[in-house]
Amino acid sequence: MSSSEPGRATRPRMTGTQRRQQLIEIGRALFAERGYDATSIEEIAQRAQVSKPVVYEHFGGKEGLYAVVVDREMSMLLEMVTSSLTRNRSRVRLEQVALALLTYIEERTDGFRILVRDQPAANSDGRYSSLLNEAVNQVAHLLAGDFGRRDLDTSLAPLYAQALVGMVSTTATWWLDERTPPKEVVAAHLVNLCWNGLSHLEAEPGLSSEWNTGTTPTNGGVTGR
Repeated sequence: MSSSEPGRATRPRMTGTQRRQQLIEIGRALFAERGYDATSIEEIAQRAQVSKPVVYEHFGGKEGLYAVVVDREMSMLLEMVTSSLTRNRSRVRLEQVALALLTYIEERTDGFRILVRDQPAANSDGRYSSLLNEAVNQVAHLLAGDFGRRDLDTSLAPLYAQALVGMVSTTATWWLDERTPPKEVVAAHLVNLCWNGLSHLEAEPGLSSEWNTGTTPTNGGVTGR
């Protein structure tokens, strides 16, 4: 019987590059859905309709595939965040950073779920926290320049950077499951809080509760009452 018999179409053979990309996409979906420990080489191979040795040939094992997936997602997200921090100025910069993170979550939900999940200890460099640390360092550098121009204490820039990045990242993680309101509205409200707070920083803020202890407040006597 001829191999060209009707109804028995031959599936085109993938190139090595195409097969590797297919395995990365399948691995990304499974790692996002089930996590690293619950995902097996067997299931990855089954979904790709290949034998297990094919997966080992490309990545050396599950850990190798996972490392490639995480590295790609980290690189993509870091590029989006970094370009937003460096290509814009002032308020627009804050808007673009918030939108960059929310857009990444919207377009690559599986990738973000992988980054924020518990990961193998051997992959500590590919964690979401390491990306946030990089963002904090960049924001701290930008804030230090701004603080210097405003005669504010530049040594506090890292503290404010932690607060700003933490605010955006925590809200973004919440939005991962909520998806409402739209990302543009979320970004606008984040920037409203961040920008208006930064615009009215006190040089020596104090706590209103200091009134209750008999201590003279350091914020010019403003209690918020």
